[in-house]
Amino acid sequence: MSESSNHKPSTSELKFDTKLLHFGDEIDKTTGASSVPIYQASTFHHFDIFNPPQHDYSRSGNPTRQALEDYIALLEGGVRGFAYSSGMSAISSVFMMFSAGDHIIVTEDVYGGTYRLLTTILSRMQIETTFVDMTDIEQVKAAIKPNTKAVYMETPSNPTLKITDIAAVTSWSKEHDLITILDNTFMTPYYQRPIELGVDIVVHSATKFLGGHSDVLAGLAVARTDELGRQLKQLQNGLGTVLGAQESWLLMRGMKTLGARMAHSEQSTAKLAVWLKGRQDITAVYYPGLEDHPGREAHERQSTGYGAVVSFDVGSGDRAKAVLNQVKLPIVAVSLGAVESILSYPTMMSHAAMPAEVRHERGITDGLLRFSVGLEDIDDLIADLEQALQATL
Repeated sequence: MSESSNHKPSTSELKFDTKLLHFGDEIDKTTGASSVPIYQASTFHHFDIFNPPQHDYSRSGNPTRQALEDYIALLEGGVRGFAYSSGMSAISSVFMMFSAGDHIIVTEDVYGGTYRLLTTILSRMQIETTFVDMTDIEQVKAAIKPNTKAVYMETPSNPTLKITDIAAVTSWSKEHDLITILDNTFMTPYYQRPIELGVDIVVHSATKFLGGHSDVLAGLAVARTDELGRQLKQLQNGLGTVLGAQESWLLMRGMKTLGARMAHSEQSTAKLAVWLKGRQDITAVYYPGLEDHPGREAHERQSTGYGAVVSFDVGSGDRAKAVLNQVKLPIVAVSLGAVESILSYPTMMSHAAMPAEVRHERGITDGLLRFSVGLEDIDDLIADLEQALQATL
């Protein structure tokens, strides 16, 4: 047999759907087990005190968590990945790179938990934030100050799905030596890989689409450079914001089906968005796949799909609450990105930490609902939503 016929492609040469299943640690090298073992251990024996093992204490490193961290680094195209106890743990740990007196430019319609962190916790540490409409690059540029250190993006944004031109922001940021950070929860690396567009750090609430089954709380971050990776490792270890071995294994199991889940849910979401758009009793529909979405062109330059979240305004807070009590199929809950559909009410759930006047300025009205489309038959979901909307007219 020729040498070339024995060649096994490296993981970096594989297509994305193949990487989801063949990421380097999918087979245990010791036993041949078909999944990464769960190393449920807090500490590791030193067989030779002069040659310490790779892992010595699970806060600093655990083989199961390491497999996950290498997995997400491969998928995002970064040099190093990190797994945290929640999405907010990942985000807060990344923000701890900054010091008192630093200034950060942040997309205005950011996730409510991130807004709360910035305005009630980091503000006490004298880390300053300016929120801007990142659909307009000129507003981003106008927000820079002598003490600006970073730009934090979320695209599509949560919950109004506004689009930031990633390449434009990163190009300008590099001119001013600013670190760029992007929350990629909605798109996942299946549809959007920000590091390839110059972003320095990507963060995820892996609880959502990456986990995909509403059964694990987790956060991930990926660094573009070794230096940023060293900084994030120091913070992860120092803060102790790590993901446990059991949760790391659950997350890897969920990630293996990411491609199939995202493709199915996106197809259903597109149909739902068009249906909503055609209704007279819906005052607004937000989905980047709609032809009239103002950010569609920018989104298509940087993403290969439109995602599985659509937000829509039913006209009033009272009607929104009535619809939530009327639907039968979607879970009415916080979160998104699961195999089952989830209908959320940002005003009282994901963005409850935002004052009402701030929410309204950002287009998060009292009538806004956010629909994360799962794997149910879309015709059943539409029929259920139809009856709920009709009952509340």
